Amino acid sequence: MPTIGAGRFGLIKSGVLAAVAALSALPLQAAEEDPWEGVNRAIFRFNDTLDTYTLKPLAKGYQKVTPDFVEDRVSNFFGNLGDVVVMTNDLLQGKPRDAGIDASRILFNTTFGLLGFFDVATHMGLQKNDEDFGQTLGAWGLGNGPYVVLPLLGPSTIRDAAGRVPDAFLQPYPYMDHVPTRNLTRGVELVDTRAGLLSAERMITGDKYVFVRNAYLQNREFRTLDGQVEDDF
Repeated sequence: MPTIGAGRFGLIKSGVLAAVAALSALPLQAAEEDPWEGVNRAIFRFNDTLDTYTLKPLAKGYQKVTPDFVEDRVSNFFGNLGDVVVMTNDLLQGKPRDAGIDASRILFNTTFGLLGFFDVATHMGLQKNDEDFGQTLGAWGLGNGPYVVLPLLGPSTIRDAAGRVPDAFLQPYPYMDHVPTRNLTRGVELVDTRAGLLSAERMITGDKYVFVRNAYLQNREFRTLDGQVEDDF
């Protein structure tokens, strides 16, 4: 697995590891948090089958033929684009210091980092933050709502699903008029993201649906509360 801990996948992995550690000590009240489990499981099976026969093989092939150096650069590029979403949500959550850090990251990585292919900001001590509009809604006091599995998009909650909409307008894709370029860019980002999560699958045990659901909900709680999670155990 390539080393991308300084980028967005490092954040994903750390969140997943934190969620896995919490799973053994803090069982979730599934009936309350997943009232639509029957429908969710059906969509989960559809997504999992589609992933097994399409996206996962593509990700494995991409990882196999792409040198680590190149894969790191690709991940950094998309991580730099994602910092725009992070910075905006920093501001919406009233975190001017974090917003300043992320604005500096965008500036330095886009210029000295050659459009973000090189993550020079992290080496300068500007650590990447992790915010999105779902977390912003949580910071404003809105609860998660029921757990849902979205077709093609995977695990979510009502709140996080709604948060995807404004975040989408902070990404470059709605403003790319050249359709082939837009589709190719989105496709590369999707495969690159999936490749970055291949190693996390080794931690899945037992009922895959339950594991993914619990890991997702605990990870989102951890991120929304900036790591200040109370462990009732």
